[in-house]
Amino acid sequence: MKFTTSLTKNYEFRRLYNKGKSAASKYVVVYCIRNNSFRNAGYGKNNGSENRLGITVSTKLGGAVQRNRIRRRLKEVYRLNESSLRKGYSIVLVARQGSRYAEWNELTSSVLSLFNKLGLMMVSENVNNNAANAANAN
Repeated sequence: MKFTTSLTKNYEFRRLYNKGKSAASKYVVVYCIRNNSFRNAGYGKNNGSENRLGITVSTKLGGAVQRNRIRRRLKEVYRLNESSLRKGYSIVLVARQGSRYAEWNELTSSVLSLFNKLGLMMVSENVNNNAANAANAN
């Protein structure tokens, strides 16, 4: 992942769960917070030029093979859409029971809709700007 580092520390995850914004679907829960919120509180040294990603898959979702498969799929969804995400956020993806049997396109659309709902997608901003420019031209 080109513009992303991993969240690894327990306190980073806990801070996101407590202070971050969240959105949920049938397959996944997404938590996010601006990285400067971490820096101001003494968490991390991120300058806002990259995202930080953490993926959580509970043991309730199955054995190690199933959990790693879910983790790989979520990481791949993120990787394929990383260039359309805003930079400077810490993001945690928490897999839900439905993600275990989800089709690829369902999982992808679910995660992307949650990113959009939380304002992480740059694409929606460009669409709004293009619509505004078109309205101003008329």
